[in-house]
Amino acid sequence: MSIRIRKIGRIGQITLQRPEALNAVSHEMVLAIEAALDEWRDDDDVACVLIDAEGHKAFSAGGDLQFMHETAAKGDFELGRAFWRDEYRLNAKIAEYPKPYIALCQGFTMGGGVGVSLHGSHRVVGESSKIAMPECAVGLVPDVGGTLLLARAPGRLGEYLGVTGYRMNASDAILAGFADYFIPQAEWAGLTETLIETGDWSAVAALARDPEDGPLMAMRAQVDAHFGAATPCDILASLPDDDWGQATAKAIRAGSPLSASCTIELVRRARESNEIRSALQQEYRFTSRSASEGDFVEGIRAAIIDKDRTPRWQHARVEDVTPETVAAMLSEPPGGDIGF
Repeated sequence: MSIRIRKIGRIGQITLQRPEALNAVSHEMVLAIEAALDEWRDDDDVACVLIDAEGHKAFSAGGDLQFMHETAAKGDFELGRAFWRDEYRLNAKIAEYPKPYIALCQGFTMGGGVGVSLHGSHRVVGESSKIAMPECAVGLVPDVGGTLLLARAPGRLGEYLGVTGYRMNASDAILAGFADYFIPQAEWAGLTETLIETGDWSAVAALARDPEDGPLMAMRAQVDAHFGAATPCDILASLPDDDWGQATAKAIRAGSPLSASCTIELVRRARESNEIRSALQQEYRFTSRSASEGDFVEGIRAAIIDKDRTPRWQHARVEDVTPETVAAMLSEPPGGDIGF
């Protein structure tokens, strides 16, 4: 098992232990975390839950996409769907957990790593933190409840972060509502010991500092001015012909046009519902089709398998994705909506 789960002192501790794979979250790990949370929910000895990870590069750079590609490329789409159903059930459980859930997120925290950490009550980032939802680049959409986090970001930051995959530093993440506390990483070990000894989650807030402003703060006016447009086509048409506008357009066009179009719609649906289970249900509508009808298999091939970085998307440009196609990808799947 590439995860350590234990009760120690006053906490339940979950440690991801796949640093060689950037702590990618596997199906087995999802089920193990869920079982632990169920066990600790009514255990009076466990005052709070702490999730952390081994290695310096990443808390978790995402889900186990290579495994999901291997099965989907053979035409077996149900294994991927089962993984997503179980993963999303865990994401909802974390968001609704009755005890403090503390996450220490160093390095890359992306995709599935966001799902097991950033729905918690106490989300800690440090100097090395790089947080992103880059799913459009591999033919997916921001999922694991990520569309709800994006929807709750100030202004139109959610649409921007969702379709560009922009990597947030600690300050950016706090601004966007993906994190709560900046604590220098040299102090994380001491914080962990305090939590083990006392179970007093107020120790997290006591160590928090104000990080230096990140780049996202300075972008807010530009983002809000352009990312409220109705579709990715409209967003692209409105972007200025300057360095920021050109870089933003390049980032949008690098991802799957189908994914970008659906991401805008999903973020706005999540903003309207403002509820974790609804957001996950909508995300599953896309991800359950992503291999059989979307760009997922090709996206993973280009990014992770062959690494040629030249995906051949179904649609050449976002301008080629029709509203009817988006509606079809986000309609109730043949097997029915995900249940919790």
